[in-house]
Amino acid sequence: MKISEYAVKNYQFTLIMFLMAAAVGITTLLTMPRSEDPDVESPQFAMIIVYPGTSPKDMEELVVDPIEDKVNELEDIKRIRTTISDGLAVFRVEFKYESDPDEKYQELIRELNSLRSELPKDIYSMEVNKFQPSDVNILQIALISENASRTVLKKQAEALQDELEKIPMLKNVEIQGLPEQIVRIELRLEKIAQMHIPMDAIIGSLQSEMANIPGGSVIAGSKSFNIKTSGNYTNLDEIRNTIVYTANGKNILLSDVADASITFEEATHITRLNGHRCVFVVAAQKPGLNITQTQKVYKPVLKQFEATLPSNIAMVNHFDQADNVNGRLAGLGKDFLIAILLVSITLLPLGGRAATIVMISIPLSLAIGLVLLNLLGISLNQLSIVGLVVALGLLVDDSIVVVENIERWMREGHSRLDATIKATRQIGLAVVGCTVTLIIAFMPLVFLPEGAGDFIRGLPLAVIMAVLASMLVSLTIIPFLSSRILKDKGDDHGNIFLRGLQRLIHGSYSRLLDKALQKPVITLVAAGIIFFASLQLFPIIGFGLFPASEKPQFIINTITPLQTNLERTDTVSRYVERVVSAIPEVSFFATNVGKGNPRIYYNVSQENEHTDFAQTFVQLDEHASPEKKLEIINALRDQFNQYPGAKIEVKNFEQGPPVAAPIEIRLIGDNLDTLRALAGRVEHMLKQTEGTLYVNNPVSNLKSDMRVVINQDKARMTGINTVDIDRTVRLAVAGLDMGSFSDAEGEDYSIHLTTPKQERATLASLENLFVNNRQGAAVPLAQIAGLQLETSPLRIDHYNKNRMVSVSAFVKKGYLNDKVIREVVSKMESTKLPAGYSFMMGGDVEAGNESFGGLGTVIIVTVFMFVAVLVLMFKTFKSTLIVLSVIPLGVVGAVIALFLTGNSLSFVAIIGLIALAGVEVKNSILLVDFTNQLRAQGKSIDEAIREAGEVRFLPIVLTSLTAIGGLMPIALSVNPLISPLAIVLIGGLISSTLLSRIVTPVVYKLIPPKVV
Repeated sequence: MKISEYAVKNYQFTLIMFLMAAAVGITTLLTMPRSEDPDVESPQFAMIIVYPGTSPKDMEELVVDPIEDKVNELEDIKRIRTTISDGLAVFRVEFKYESDPDEKYQELIRELNSLRSELPKDIYSMEVNKFQPSDVNILQIALISENASRTVLKKQAEALQDELEKIPMLKNVEIQGLPEQIVRIELRLEKIAQMHIPMDAIIGSLQSEMANIPGGSVIAGSKSFNIKTSGNYTNLDEIRNTIVYTANGKNILLSDVADASITFEEATHITRLNGHRCVFVVAAQKPGLNITQTQKVYKPVLKQFEATLPSNIAMVNHFDQADNVNGRLAGLGKDFLIAILLVSITLLPLGGRAATIVMISIPLSLAIGLVLLNLLGISLNQLSIVGLVVALGLLVDDSIVVVENIERWMREGHSRLDATIKATRQIGLAVVGCTVTLIIAFMPLVFLPEGAGDFIRGLPLAVIMAVLASMLVSLTIIPFLSSRILKDKGDDHGNIFLRGLQRLIHGSYSRLLDKALQKPVITLVAAGIIFFASLQLFPIIGFGLFPASEKPQFIINTITPLQTNLERTDTVSRYVERVVSAIPEVSFFATNVGKGNPRIYYNVSQENEHTDFAQTFVQLDEHASPEKKLEIINALRDQFNQYPGAKIEVKNFEQGPPVAAPIEIRLIGDNLDTLRALAGRVEHMLKQTEGTLYVNNPVSNLKSDMRVVINQDKARMTGINTVDIDRTVRLAVAGLDMGSFSDAEGEDYSIHLTTPKQERATLASLENLFVNNRQGAAVPLAQIAGLQLETSPLRIDHYNKNRMVSVSAFVKKGYLNDKVIREVVSKMESTKLPAGYSFMMGGDVEAGNESFGGLGTVIIVTVFMFVAVLVLMFKTFKSTLIVLSVIPLGVVGAVIALFLTGNSLSFVAIIGLIALAGVEVKNSILLVDFTNQLRAQGKSIDEAIREAGEVRFLPIVLTSLTAIGGLMPIALSVNPLISPLAIVLIGGLISSTLLSRIVTPVVYKLIPPKVV
C-alpha cells in the first residue's frame, strides 16, 4: 500500500507524527474527565405540585387532570406517570430519548406557567426538576455528636457547607437530618379569648410588621438617594414587642398573649452514623470534571475544617465516591498491565524483535484512541476503560499480521526493506477490510437506543477508536520499525516457540484438515450438530437484563405499618442498626428515619419524607468480595423476615437504567375499588409464585384520617365562618407560616404561629381551642365541631392519564429473573380481568424492550454493511458466504462459556455476541483472502486451501491468543457488569479458532469462489 511505502521512505516524518500522538495521548489521559459511571442525561423531568390540605381525589380533579391534558399535547411525549397523595402531586414526564433535555425543560415550564390561571389560586408551589446524573452525591460527610445542641450542630454544618460551596467543582451542597431553625410563637388561646382579641388582628399585625415596602428615591441637589423604610423584624425582641391589638386606649403586645422563642421545626428526618446522632452534609460534582482532581481540592479543605471542630463533634467522611472511582480505575489499570503481560507472552513465537515492534503498537494505538475518545466527549469511566482493555487484545492483531507477513517474506530470502514493502502491500487490503468489519460489528452497540445505549456507548466507541488507531499504526509505524529493527537474515524456522507452534500445526492441524477436506459434507453436518446443540443451552442459562452492582454497598429499607409515627419507625430502625453493627465486615451504616439516604448511586433517587419509612445505607470493608456481600445480604434477609410488625427489605444496588423492581405489573382501569381488588389478587399470585421476594402492593391498605366535622347550624348561630375553624385547627396542629426575616447577622428565620405543644402535635393539641366570631368573642371549638375517623386512598397513580396500580416484586437469589417473569406473565395472561381493565408489564420487561427497541433496524443495516464490505473486498458472494460461515461457530463457545461460569445472557453478554461476529470474521478474511491469492498464482483449490490454512494458522492463533490474554483479567474481574462481555468473547474465540480453521476451508472447497 502506498501509505506504508510513504511511511517507510519518509521515516523521519512518520516518527515525529507518532511521537506527537504519544505526547498528546499522555496529556489527554492526565486531563480528560473521570467519573465512576458515564454521564447519561435523558429528557425526564419531575413536576411537583404542592396544594396543602387537598385529598388525593380532589387533587386529581382540580390539579392533575388539567395538567396531564396540557402536557400530553406536547410533542415527543413518551409517558407520563403521576403519583397523587394528600396535598401533593408528582408528575414524572418522560419524552422520547432523542429529544433535547434543555428544550423540553423549557417547554414544560412554559406550559405549567400558562396553566396557572386555570388552576386553584391557593396552590402553594409548582416546580419542574430535571433528572441529572451529575446530581449523584460524591460526598456524604457526618458531623457526629451525642451531646452538642442542635444550634451548635447547625452552626458547624453550615460552616462546612460554606467551605464546600467555595469549591468551584462542587454543587448542590446540602445539610440533611437537621430541621430548619424558626421563630415559634405560641399563642395563649385562653388569655386571647378572655381579652376578646380577634385572631385576625394578631395575624394581621404580624404580617404588616413583616412587610418591607421600598420607599423609592428622592433627589437632593445633584444626588439621588434611596429611601429605606423601617419594615421587617431584625431580632426576637422586636417580634415580642409587636402591638397586636388596642383596647380601651391600651396597646396589647404580642408578649402579653404569646411566648416567642427561637427553636427548630418538627423533626421529620432523623440521621445517625453507626448508631450515633449526626447530621449529614452532602455534595455533588459539576458535570464534565475529573473526580480525582476534584478530590485533591476538597480533601485539604475537609482536613482543615476538621481541625476547627469542638471536641464534642467528630467529622467522618464515610462516603467518598472518588475513593471508589480511584480504586476501580486502579483495579482496571492493574488488569490492563496484566493484559499487556499476557499479550507479550503470546507474542513470543514472533521473536524478541518482532514482539517488541508489535508491543510498541499498543501504547501508540491507545494514545491515539484516547485522543479520539476525548474529542467525542467520552469520559474515562469504568465502561470506556473496559472498552480499551477489550481493544487491547484486538489492536495488536493488525500489527501481528503485518509483522508476521514481513518475517515470512524475509525467511523466503527478500531483503528487509523489500520484504517490508511487498509484505505490507500483500496484506494491506486484508488489514483494512478486517478493521472495517470489526468496526461495523461494534456499530450496533454505538447506536443502541435509550438510556441503556447511552450508558454503554463509551465501551464500543473505545474499541472502535483504538482499533482504528491500530490500523493506522500497523500500516505506517509498524512497517517503518520493521524495516529498521528486524534482522536481515534470521533463523529460517524461527525461534523455539515458533518452531514448536509450527510442529503442532503440521502434526495435528494438517492431518485434521486433510481428513475434513476428504469428507466435507460430514464435517459440515458435524459442525451443524454442534451449533444446534449449543443453542439448547440458551433456555438453561436464561436472560437477565442487568446484573447487581459488585460494590461493597447495599441498602436496607424499613417499612412500618401505614401511618406509623416517626418514633415507632425509629425504634425498628435501631433494631436494624443493632443487627448490622454485629457484622464484622461492616465499616459504616448511615441511618435515615422518615426519609431516604441522600442520593449516592446513579439510578437510585432519595425517598421522600414519610413517617413510616426508614433507610439504612450499609458500606462493607473495601476488600469484601461480591460473594461475601451476597452472603451477608441473604443472611440479613433470613433474619429480618422474622421481624414482627414491620417489613425490612435488604436490597442490592442494581446496574443499568432505574426500575422500580424486576417484576412490575401495572393494572389500568377507572374505578379505584376495582383496581384495589385486582391488585390484591395480583399480590396473592406473586406471593404464590416461586422465586419472588418483597412483593409490594401500594393500595393494600386504606389510609385513616381524622376529619373535623362542623355543626353548620351552630357555627351560623354563633357567627363563625368555616374558614375560621379550619385556620384555628391548622394553627393548633401544623401552625401557620407567617413569613421570614433576617437578623443582624444575616441569619434567616421563618416565623411560625401555633399553640403551646410538644415538638409534634397530639390529640391534646385540639383541646381548649377557641374560634373568634365576627364580634371577636371566643367560642370553644368543641361547641361547634367534633372529630370523626374516615378512610381514604393513600394515593392515586396515573399512567398516561389512566388510573393505574403498580404491584411489584423482586427475585430471590438462585432464581433467574427471566424464568420468574415468564411465569408471572403466563399467569397474568390467563387471568380474566373485568371489561375496561388491562395490565401491562413494567420492570425488566419494559427496560428490556426499551434497551433493545430499535436495535433490529440497526442490526439489519449492520449485516448489509458487513456483506457490502466483504463483497467489495472479494468481488464475489461465495467468498462473502465463506467468511460469514464462521459466525455460528463462535456462538458455540460463547454459550458454553456462559453456562460453565454460571452467567445468564445479559445485556452486556448480548453486546459481546454482536462484537464476537466482527472478531471472528476478521480472522476468516485473512484465510479466504490468502487462499484466493494462492489460487490466482495458479495453485489448485486443495493446494491453496492447505497452504493458506497452514500459513495463516500462525497469525490467526497468535491474534486469538493475544485477544484472549487481553480479555482474561476482565473475565476474572468481580464486576458482573463487564465480565460476561469478556467471557463471551473468550469462549467464542476459542471455539471459532478451533472449529473455523477446519470448517472454513471445507466450506471453501464446497463452494469455491471465482478468482480473477
